[in-house]
Amino acid sequence: MKRVALLGMPNTGKSTFFNRLTGAAAKVGNWPGVTVDLLSAKVLLGAEMVEIVDLPGIYNLHGFAEDERVARRFLEENAVDLLLVIVNATQLDRQLALVLQLQSLGLPILVLLNMGDEATRLGIQIDESHLSADLQIPVLTISAKHGHGFGPAKTKLTEMLRSAEPARKASMTEVFADDDALESRLDQLFERNVNVPLTSSERFSDRLDRILLHPWFGLPMFFLAMLGMFEAVYTLGAPLQDAVAWLLEVVKADAVTPAVIGWSPVLQSFLLDGLFDGVGTVLSFLPIIVLFFLFMAIVEDSGYLSRAAFLMDAFMSRLGLDGRAFVMQLMGFGCNVPALMGTRVMRSRGLRLLTMLIIPFSLCSARLQVFVFFTTAIFEPWAAPLVLFSLYVASFLAAFMTAVIYRHRLTHAEPLLLELPPYRFPTGAQMWLRGWREVTHFLREASGFILLGVVLVWFLTHYPFGIEPASAETLAGRMSALFAPIFEPIGIDNLMTIALIFGFVAKEIVLGAMAVIYGVGEGQLAGIVAGRTDWVQAYSFMLFVLIYTPCLSTVAVLKQESKSWKFTAFAVGWPLFLAWSVSFIFYQGARWLGL
Repeated sequence: MKRVALLGMPNTGKSTFFNRLTGAAAKVGNWPGVTVDLLSAKVLLGAEMVEIVDLPGIYNLHGFAEDERVARRFLEENAVDLLLVIVNATQLDRQLALVLQLQSLGLPILVLLNMGDEATRLGIQIDESHLSADLQIPVLTISAKHGHGFGPAKTKLTEMLRSAEPARKASMTEVFADDDALESRLDQLFERNVNVPLTSSERFSDRLDRILLHPWFGLPMFFLAMLGMFEAVYTLGAPLQDAVAWLLEVVKADAVTPAVIGWSPVLQSFLLDGLFDGVGTVLSFLPIIVLFFLFMAIVEDSGYLSRAAFLMDAFMSRLGLDGRAFVMQLMGFGCNVPALMGTRVMRSRGLRLLTMLIIPFSLCSARLQVFVFFTTAIFEPWAAPLVLFSLYVASFLAAFMTAVIYRHRLTHAEPLLLELPPYRFPTGAQMWLRGWREVTHFLREASGFILLGVVLVWFLTHYPFGIEPASAETLAGRMSALFAPIFEPIGIDNLMTIALIFGFVAKEIVLGAMAVIYGVGEGQLAGIVAGRTDWVQAYSFMLFVLIYTPCLSTVAVLKQESKSWKFTAFAVGWPLFLAWSVSFIFYQGARWLGL
């Protein structure tokens, strides 16, 4: 199978092109000689399957940042049949340098000038055919966002792969032989093939930045935008969630229950109260997750996320961090694992470790399920989005407090270099593909944990058989009694303690475990929890879930990235201590005030 390496500088639209080319077929995998996971996909081009590997965005092959080392090592250690280079058509004076470096490798190259529509709007004229002749490699103009030129680019890629033959790949030493000559050739290429207006009208991005990057109003506007996002997720997602829950109840009552009616009571309970209710409760929250990622795609792909890093950099520097750490926290909203892996772009070990310490406080999609359930079940509709937003703020406060405490132990002197891309609103197809990919990733990664979790919870709450489920005589009852002195001071009862214990494995299990413990589906679970729990207990529970020890997959990545068992143990123990302390202060303080 032939292999294509997809390369480009950051903010060139490389990931957008990759998503359009591969659809939802991408997967993460390990590669020989490379210490990180890379995104790859197998696609049919012509009559044969081709593997497309999306390498990290890099500025050049000289760099010492982790992402640049990853790309360099991949090209050194792995067989590649063709290099597909995505270039920002509005920045050819800087972007062609990477093309010239890659050309020195001696491999077939196809260059795609992305964002051709933006270049046209700015009055930038590119002689595509002349540039191709000067470089002696094919050059095509596209818009990965809108799909303009995508068909011809795909056809050209297929033709080049069909005729590609094994080539001698130059070593990196040969590539870096003469940087001065490369710089001179870059100047000549730009002067001969690109015409940029001497003056251009003020761009929309510049006008908008004067408002959104205002030194006084920028940050409040960002947090208001995030509050608006949670309002939209809750308002649009609640009816969809109710519809899925209703559908699951209908399937359970009309199809599953009649099918098992003649089976033994224990087996019926396992299938209905264990597997179906546990897994079904988790599935009912998928619409919320889809909407969350759709809106996060808008924030991230629009260019606003980079500006959030810029706005937060001065503040984060006082915490011993920089603006990139804030971006990694926002990435953690989806899943802590890729956010932790994203810290590889930081050269300083102290900065990396401190950033890795705060990322697990991010309100990830698994925790979001729990919070949406409790805010819907306990709080009035007008208050639910505000409660959800308060937890979002609390996640940042926990991270900031942690950074303040440990900044003098994990120090760094690495400056922040940040490029602000122009504002771009993602297309509907982009947003949907992003949401679909995240949901399928969630189901793929979490399904095993969820199934195992609900089965174990069912067993603990029903054994010994023949007694009342989840009673004090069951294994779960005995286990919760053992932990009661720890959780009672923060308002968490014995049954919810069992759900928290399984949440150590994966936060996705918490809701499924609660459904199994109470022996009901999502529809009835909300009523039962509302009858047993007041708002103070519910908020204390959510604070604990927000802050306490990250899931096992996150712990594994912490160990992988830090290469230190000592740091990993601390990154597990500190959130647990902080979660109990914060919940204790809130719960006892609220009760002292008579709430």
